[in-house]
Amino acid sequence: MKKSQLDRDLAKLKESLGSLPEATVNPGFVIVSGLPGTGKTFFCRKLAEKQSYCIIESDALRNVLSPSPDYSAAESARLFAACHSLIESLLSKGVPVIFDATNLSEHHREHLYRIGDRTGAKLVLVRVEAPAAIAYQRLQARKSGATSEDKSDADWEVYRHMKPRAEKIRRNHFAVDTSQDIAPVIDKIIRTINR
Repeated sequence: MKKSQLDRDLAKLKESLGSLPEATVNPGFVIVSGLPGTGKTFFCRKLAEKQSYCIIESDALRNVLSPSPDYSAAESARLFAACHSLIESLLSKGVPVIFDATNLSEHHREHLYRIGDRTGAKLVLVRVEAPAAIAYQRLQARKSGATSEDKSDADWEVYRHMKPRAEKIRRNHFAVDTSQDIAPVIDKIIRTINR
């Protein structure tokens, strides 16, 4: 991707964020992974309610860059290049970040680990999961328009397509089942970051 395109995309994404949380030394950087319908965005919002974070939600930002997304490989590459650049920019300024995306591939997560290393952020990895039947129900509700705040277009077919590609997180991470009470895991994550 040409630098000028990335700069324009980055400016557009920054503009869409609104007010940012207060900067800190060694900001928290929470990388969330999980299949569609597992409750990643719900988890991210609940964590941000307990401690101030800038949530970088890939589905919402895709719509900022591509008002009529086609989900092509080129569009996704452009989106994630801009997201990664935005995350690095925010963390470099001390702004704590939660990255809400499927993040299913360890190869792609490695880029994020390096951003964490370069910026001195406190890296926390979270695998969000839910039983397949619950994910199915949530994706059906999304399809019927019952979840108005949901920015994702992913449906059950997308879930089934992505499931075999979900790779194990090789580093220490938290696992959270959003069909259960998530408060204890959120408290542990906050304690880890504030240590």
